[in-house]
Amino acid sequence: MDWLMEHEDDPDVDEPLETPVGHVLGQEPTSSEQGGPEGPGAPAEEGRLVLSEEERQEQTKRMLELVAQKQREREEREEREALERERQRRKQGQELSAARQRLQEDEMRRAAEERRREKAEELAARQRVREKIERDKAERAKKYGGSVSSQPSASAQPGSVPSSPSQEPPSKREYDQCRIQVRLPDGTSLTQTFRAREQLAAVRLYVELHRGEEPGGDQDPVQLLSGFPRRAFSEADMERPLQDLGLVPSAVLIVAKKCPS
Repeated sequence: MDWLMEHEDDPDVDEPLETPVGHVLGQEPTSSEQGGPEGPGAPAEEGRLVLSEEERQEQTKRMLELVAQKQREREEREEREALERERQRRKQGQELSAARQRLQEDEMRRAAEERRREKAEELAARQRVREKIERDKAERAKKYGGSVSSQPSASAQPGSVPSSPSQEPPSKREYDQCRIQVRLPDGTSLTQTFRAREQLAAVRLYVELHRGEEPGGDQDPVQLLSGFPRRAFSEADMERPLQDLGLVPSAVLIVAKKCPS
């Protein structure tokens, strides 16, 4: 048993035992084995124990049980080591998955920040364009207002025949504002009040700023049509005032549908 305890980790501990050469425990020694310095007739050593068949079987049984127990312990130890390796492998896999998820979250966060930055730059660019359009519109309105102020003096020339109050048609200058309703291709409509002297380009700008964004990015310029009589306004008409186009005091305009390319 001491030998088994000392040699339990030997690679050949589970191999079958070889038959020992010489004296075997529990058997009577042969005459050659009994030979010693005193010769064949020397007496056997005193105190030698002779085991019976039952004792030999019991001893063999105990040795086999001990070997089986050592083998079970080794298998349990190997199983514990395998479980520990599996836990380590799973732990490393979880750490790797967590690191990969953190990298993905960082990438998504950077992408979101980049989109917000681009959106802010786009909004700032649109705001600058709107401000420039407003300045240009104000300058044109100021210029047009100065030229219109000279029209009354031109109309009140000597020799003109005044008409009676009952027969005089209403002047367009009496309307300072006009109400424009614009029907969009999707069936919705926009309604806004403009000054009578504002150009038709102001209406087109209002529609471009308030119509829904279409998928695909950039949008084509708005093409305006009058409801009745049917008329398509040209680029030259965009520079004309609303009152000169007959849109005062109110009118309904239609946005032409974009022709498929």
